[in-house]
Amino acid sequence: MLLRLARPEEAEVIWQIRNQAIRHGCKGVYEDKVIAAWTPDKMPESQRTMITNNPFYVATTVDDKPVATGFLDLANASVEAIFTLPEWEGKGLATQIIEAIKQEATKRGLVRLSLASTPNACTFYQKQGFVILRESLYPSALARAELRCIEMEYNFSVDK
Repeated sequence: MLLRLARPEEAEVIWQIRNQAIRHGCKGVYEDKVIAAWTPDKMPESQRTMITNNPFYVATTVDDKPVATGFLDLANASVEAIFTLPEWEGKGLATQIIEAIKQEATKRGLVRLSLASTPNACTFYQKQGFVILRESLYPSALARAELRCIEMEYNFSVDK
């Protein structure tokens, strides 16, 4: 597997990875109608902007096909869009992306990272060193609902 920065022209492929990961991983966490609304096939143009404006990583197959994604939201010092295609789960790809994001954050002088985890992914982030701050409701315009999430934080000073 290779890890590299995403290209804006890959936005639609990355959007589909997101949707497949949410539809698979969040089944049973959120209502089916909420998941359906949250994962429309038509990609919002803001997806391409996120790829352009942030360090947005993809893990790819040997033939350069993206199968996992994630990015450092520079404006909010947060980890976003960590998604893996269901058939590629459990191969350490999301961990590689988290590590790349941590390295990028360190290079940029950040001392902490935040994220809002879906309940099903919380344990994964804890294994990556994130700690739970609180449970909250995240208002999602796409889902047309408030999504239960776990607010988490990674503090770089803990590593030192």
